[in-house]
Amino acid sequence: MRAELKQISRAGVPAALAKAEKYRLLNEPDLAESICLDILAVEPEHEVARVTLLLALTDQFDVRSSSRGVRPAEELVAKLGDAYDRAYYGGLIEERWALALLDGGDPGAQAFDWLSHAMDHYEQAQALCKAGNDDPILRWNTCVRLIERKGLAPRADGHEHIER
Repeated sequence: MRAELKQISRAGVPAALAKAEKYRLLNEPDLAESICLDILAVEPEHEVARVTLLLALTDQFDVRSSSRGVRPAEELVAKLGDAYDRAYYGGLIEERWALALLDGGDPGAQAFDWLSHAMDHYEQAQALCKAGNDDPILRWNTCVRLIERKGLAPRADGHEHIER
């Protein structure tokens, strides 16, 4: 027997979103993901739910398991309405995937490529952000420090290795 999903009410969306954010903070991204899918089922254009879902997906990145990889998160980024958000969260996906690669034993060249792409996104976001928003700079600096701390470098043959 397969049970049918039930739909939440529009009036319940704000409380559901607050729960999704709490579950992310409690390191329960699968629960946050489920709640965001429920929200998007009743409000398909809900930007905050899309971003929260995207973050919940990236919280689950793990190259050692049956992780879905970056594609579902990238599909969500493409649906974001703001160019800044697309650039910033595009970088965040790539940065978090690089971290998953390193946690999974990547020797570094592949992670370096992903971090380099993340930094490109953060530069784009910086050019688009409002005055006083230093988030892209903070993420850029995090990538630089990670590259330095881990001693990451591009592949010796100069070719990038990005698998999506």
